[in-house]
Amino acid sequence: MSTQRYNRYEKARILGARALQVSYGAPVLIDTDQTEPILVAAEEYDAGVLPFTVRRESN
Repeated sequence: MSTQRYNRYEKARILGARALQVSYGAPVLIDTDQTEPILVAAEEYDAGVLPFTVRRESN
């Protein structure tokens, strides 16, 4: 991820989407001892390796 800050709703959506991907067998992007998909997603988020983009609507 870049230096962009995400609000709590965006973070929850990113983590939920990534946890779902991991639970369906997507490759894990970091080395971790975690087995729960949500914890794996949280570690990936903290490491900044998630390839997600958040598009915000501007009025």
